[in-house]
Amino acid sequence: MKFSEKLRQEADPIYEAIFKHPFVQGIAEGSVPKEALIHYVKQDYEYLTAFCRIYGMAVSKCENREEMSFFQNQIGFILHEEIHPHNNFCEAAGVRYEDLQKAPLAPTAHHYTKHMLEAAAGGTLGETLTALAPCPWTYWEIGSRLMKEVDPSPNHPFYDWITFYADKEVSKITNTFKKLIDECAEKAGEREREQMCENFLVSARLEHRFWTMAYEQETWEMVNSSLNQGRN
Repeated sequence: MKFSEKLRQEADPIYEAIFKHPFVQGIAEGSVPKEALIHYVKQDYEYLTAFCRIYGMAVSKCENREEMSFFQNQIGFILHEEIHPHNNFCEAAGVRYEDLQKAPLAPTAHHYTKHMLEAAAGGTLGETLTALAPCPWTYWEIGSRLMKEVDPSPNHPFYDWITFYADKEVSKITNTFKKLIDECAEKAGEREREQMCENFLVSARLEHRFWTMAYEQETWEMVNSSLNQGRN
């Protein structure tokens, strides 16, 4: 069994929890609350901005131009292509995409971006890849599963979102991640492989938490309120 397959097997309970999450099920049913859609887009916009920066950091760890080209292409994919599912959520919520940008990171999104940045700043290419991989990988599986289970028509409120992530381009990205992870794992020692596994599982758990953060509109407000009360 390839290392990437072992990672997926280890993370299977987390993936299943993501598939059953009320936000994801709401996408399938076309019934996600407006406030959850708005919070998701606000947070994902900032999260993906951090993702681009981490891709840039990963380039410095590459051993050849093929690897560099992959990360360069992914930056372009986020900047120019992944705005489409965001726009789908904005249309469903009846808001403008431009009005949801530059929001402060909620606790879960903040933790998730710091986790990936730490992996990229102090880790190997393999450790960086495994921290990043659950993002495209879980979304591709969500899109693929919803295409099979829902078979949405163009009239479905989230048709564009589902078809975007079920598309062969996201499948290709996921498979390239798997390939690069397997190549890194072959060269890695036991300690590095353990860290790669840990990074992957933490990111997978945070993918699940990201959906909860959006669904519950998680913010720092309660903490800020307590601090402000203490000063008065």
